Amino acid sequence: MIPRVRSPELPQNYTWLNTDKPLYLKELRGRVVILDFWTYCCINCLHVLPDLKYLEQKYKNSLTVIGVHSAKFDNEQEIENIRQAILRYDIEHPVVVDKGFRVWQEYAVRAWPTFIVIDPEGYVIGQVSGEGNRDILDQLIEKLIREHQKKGTINFQEISLTLEKQRQPLITPLAFPGKVLATPEALFIADSGHHRLVMSSLEGEIFHLIGNGKPGLTDGNFSTAQFFAPQGMAFDAVNQILYVADTENHAVRQVDLKRQIVETITGTGEQSRNIHPHGGAGLETPLNSPWDLVKVENSLFIAMAGSHQIWQMDLDSGMISTYAGTGTEGCVDGSLREAVFAQPSGITTNGEELFIADSEISSIRGVGLIEPYQVRTICGSGNLFGFGDVDGQGEEVRLQHCLGLTYANNFLWVADTYNHKIKLVSPKTGNCQTFIGDGCAGLQDGQSKSTRFFEPSGLSVIDSHLYISDTNNHAIMCVDLNTLEVRTLQLPGLCAPDVCIQKNF
Repeated sequence: MIPRVRSPELPQNYTWLNTDKPLYLKELRGRVVILDFWTYCCINCLHVLPDLKYLEQKYKNSLTVIGVHSAKFDNEQEIENIRQAILRYDIEHPVVVDKGFRVWQEYAVRAWPTFIVIDPEGYVIGQVSGEGNRDILDQLIEKLIREHQKKGTINFQEISLTLEKQRQPLITPLAFPGKVLATPEALFIADSGHHRLVMSSLEGEIFHLIGNGKPGLTDGNFSTAQFFAPQGMAFDAVNQILYVADTENHAVRQVDLKRQIVETITGTGEQSRNIHPHGGAGLETPLNSPWDLVKVENSLFIAMAGSHQIWQMDLDSGMISTYAGTGTEGCVDGSLREAVFAQPSGITTNGEELFIADSEISSIRGVGLIEPYQVRTICGSGNLFGFGDVDGQGEEVRLQHCLGLTYANNFLWVADTYNHKIKLVSPKTGNCQTFIGDGCAGLQDGQSKSTRFFEPSGLSVIDSHLYISDTNNHAIMCVDLNTLEVRTLQLPGLCAPDVCIQKNF
C-alpha cells in the first residue's frame, strides 16, 4: 500500500479508446477507480483481464476500470495496433494510450501489470502489481464502498461507453487467427477470435468447423465442443488426431477426426500459479497459457507461455511435467534445469532439437532432445529490451516479439510478428535474413518483400508452400516458395459464427 495522496489527473490530449471522449478523474468522483497499467504483449497483463472483467461486472454501478497502455515494444505504440489488441482480448473498459510513459511516471509504476486504486474522493489508496490479486482488489473495493456509503460520498450509477467492438464488430470469416498447420490431410486454422478450429483443404475448401464458436471448455462433438482462444496445433497422421493448445482454457485438447470428438487431455481449466518445475497426471495438473505444440514420437512438447517454460506430455501414460525452464523470465542458456525463457510462444523441431520463438526477449532458442540436453540462443539479443529489426548473425540479430516458427528444409521460418515480416534463420549458424514483407503493417499480396502483413503469428510449410496466419488481417496467406508469390487464401463459404447460417460441412 502507498500513502494517501491526490491522484494525478489523466491526460486529455492523449488518444482514448473504448470511449467517445476522454475521462476526467475529477468527473469520476463518487466512484472507485482502478488504473490498470498494461502492455498488450505481456502474458501477465492478459492473465489479469478476466479478474478485471469479474470486478467490473460485480461493481458495475460503483467501479470504473481505466486501462493505461504503456507500451514496451515500438509496435505497441501504434494506435491501430492497440485498438486491435482491445478487440482481440474483448476489453470493455476505457483505455488511454500512455505516450512517452507520462502516466506511468506520474504514478511511479515499475512493472506490468500494476493496479492503482483511487477512492471515491480522488485519493490514491492502494497499489498492487502482478497476477493473482483479484481477491485483494475485491475486498478493498467492497471496503471502500462501505466506508463511502457511510460518508455519503459514493455515487451509484452505471457509466455508458462506446466500445471499439461496437464501432468495429468482428464479423470477418476468421477473427485473429493465431496459428496454422498444413498437413497432407488438411489445413488446420486456429480461428482464435472465434474460439474454434477451421479444417480445410490446402486450397481453402472447408471440410469441418470444430467448435461452436462460443468461448468455453466443453468436450463433445464438433458442433457442441467449445474452446477459448485456441492457438498452436500438432497432428498425429497415423491416428488422425489433432492436438490443440487451448490457451485461455489453460488446457490441451485432442480432436479425434475419425470419431469427430473433442476431448481434454491435460489441464483443469484453471490457470496454474505454480511456476516451479513440477508435473503430474494430465487431467489433474493445471497449466499456464499453453501457446504452441509439437509432437515428437509419443511425446507432446508444449510452449508454456504463462510460466516461461517448455513442458512435455507422455501420450501413453498421460503424465505431464516441466521439460526445461526454471519459471523465471529472462534468457539463460545451459542445462534444461537451469535454462530460463521469456514467454515462449512458438515451437517446432527437427527431431534432435526443439526450436522456440521466445517472444519477450525477441530471440530464437534451441532446446536439446538428445544428450547433452542443452539450451542455446540461436539468434537475438536475449535481452528483455533488446529488440528491433536487424538481419545478421547470432547476437547481432534484432527481432520484435516473434510469436511463431516452423522448421523445413534445414531452415527455420520465423514470424517476426511486431516487425510484420517473415524471416529465415539457419539453426546451425544463427544467420537471420528477411524473407517476405516490407515491415509496414498492411494487407498486400504480391512478390516477396513488397508484400505486407499485420502481426503474423503462425507458420507452416508443406511441400513448396508456406502458410502464414496473418493475425490482425484475419487472414491466411499462402507463399509459393518456388516463385515467391504471396496470395491471400480464399475460404469460400466460411463466415463468423454470429452471422452465419449453420452449415453442415
